[in-house]
Amino acid sequence: MWFRVISQSYIVKNMTTIAVVKKNDRIVIAADTLTMWGSTKESAAHIENFSKIVRVHDSYLGFAGSSTYKLVIRHWLAETDIEPQLHSVDDIFDTFLNLHSQLKERYFVREFDDERDPFESSRMNMLIANTSGIFGVTGLRSVTEYKRFSSLGSGCDYAIGAMQAIYDDDARSALDIAKVAIEVAVEFDDSTGSPIESYEIELK
Repeated sequence: MWFRVISQSYIVKNMTTIAVVKKNDRIVIAADTLTMWGSTKESAAHIENFSKIVRVHDSYLGFAGSSTYKLVIRHWLAETDIEPQLHSVDDIFDTFLNLHSQLKERYFVREFDDERDPFESSRMNMLIANTSGIFGVTGLRSVTEYKRFSSLGSGCDYAIGAMQAIYDDDARSALDIAKVAIEVAVEFDDSTGSPIESYEIELK
């Protein structure tokens, strides 16, 4: 049992909060920058590659969970001949269906979260922002397109509540709303930490 606890302490996790907002002619994706090793917290002041958002051409992908996910995506994109299509629900599903086979063969992903799951899990959850909209992808490769906003990660409940409360305020831009969402998560979720990173996209 002692050795099991020690090994778990070396799992690097982005116990994070990602928020995406679409309002007027802008989309903003924002994230906190805290990295955790077990119960140890390391802020962006200590970590060089602290970003939880990966740019893929004109899309931004925000990850929650293991920090290995962003390394896997970067490595896969560098090695694959497949051009990832991320601008519709069907295209995103097809892209992650192709990725899943590579996750098993090359990146040794553990296939099942639960034996009762109807499909093998990619164990990767993310939000995608691009000029076509905002999308969420689950480990079972379910893809959802959101009309206004969404959030992912350990502080997502706080972030969603904050966005719902201020979204209809005409004085608030997409950037304002996304940053407030992460700020609220930083305040109340012990696995979310500042500073905040954000990227803004102009809609077509």
